[in-house]
Amino acid sequence: MEFMGYRRRDGRAGVRNHVLVVSSVSCASGVVEAIGRALPRVVTLTHAYGCGYASREDLRNSSRVITGLANGANVGAVLFVGLGCEGLSAESLARGVEGKPVETLVIQKDGGSAATTARGIEIAARFLKELATQEREPVPVSELIVGLECGGSDAFSGVTANPAVGVAADLLVVEGATVILSETTEMIGTAQILKRRGSTSEIGEQVEQLVKDHEKKVREALGDRAGMVIAPGNIEGGLSSITEKSLGCITKAGTTPINEVVGYAQRPDRRGLVIMDTPGYDIDSMAGMVGGGAQLVVFTTGRGSPAGFPATPVIKVSSNSRMFNSMPGDMDVNAGTIADDGGHTLGEVGREVFEAVLRVAGGHLTCAELNRSQPFGYLKQGPTF
Repeated sequence: MEFMGYRRRDGRAGVRNHVLVVSSVSCASGVVEAIGRALPRVVTLTHAYGCGYASREDLRNSSRVITGLANGANVGAVLFVGLGCEGLSAESLARGVEGKPVETLVIQKDGGSAATTARGIEIAARFLKELATQEREPVPVSELIVGLECGGSDAFSGVTANPAVGVAADLLVVEGATVILSETTEMIGTAQILKRRGSTSEIGEQVEQLVKDHEKKVREALGDRAGMVIAPGNIEGGLSSITEKSLGCITKAGTTPINEVVGYAQRPDRRGLVIMDTPGYDIDSMAGMVGGGAQLVVFTTGRGSPAGFPATPVIKVSSNSRMFNSMPGDMDVNAGTIADDGGHTLGEVGREVFEAVLRVAGGHLTCAELNRSQPFGYLKQGPTF
């Protein structure tokens, strides 16, 4: 099977063809946002950090995530905007980008905010014009990397939306694609189940150790409350514990063997089902998967999360029909029909999710894209000085 995508110089294929304008540090966000207002077709990426890191690991992590997004196949050209005195410089980020046009601007060297904004608009407009000449071409589905996410889960998530996405995940794997199961904290309580799914005993043991390590961290942080590390909305939606949520969460991964375990924002080397070590927080988790090469994300929700992600189509799958009907401009697929009287089967909705992935990969816009919902954040663990 094929979809119509954009072939990059490095051989990878994107499902979108974006110009990305990125701040290297929060102090440069104003200029990046001004460029975005002048050129609404560019995708802007701003964040709260870039300086003041107490941890070298946090600095490396910031660089890995941001360069991973810039290197992503959905991005055709990149402009980095820095201030000039930060720890995470525009120049260092640009050196990590390969196979596409990339330029940098530095506010302290390029005449201040107004002059840098004007120059940035010129550069980004040129990039847009250049990318407009590129046409989509047939790409095998096997080249897709699809991230799996859940957020704002309810008691129906593990019964309808998540297992339907699991059916779609299996269909993608059959086609040779890669699917990423994320949110390690939402695997707590399922280590033995996931261990048995390792394609080798070594991978099974890796998965088990990863989940147990996170469970230990949660217990050290929360003590007796560790089993309740779920959001208030999850509780209101009918979930009672992290284990109950986890049992629903892992059904997104379908039934195929786990072929690899990768770190946060690390690109998978193997196709098929992959586990990525990400936090349970939706935005940080998606940043890891997109930074690791995912061209799109399938995101299940029971309470109604509208969050998308920059330069990345996010397909929203509702777990119940009531929420789907109350948020019609935010949800793409209604898995709630599985639980409705006379509704669809799990297999039928799973096939619908699979077909939505192919349709979106070929250019169909998701609700989150139409709404320009693209929050950005990433994992940071140490203090900021």
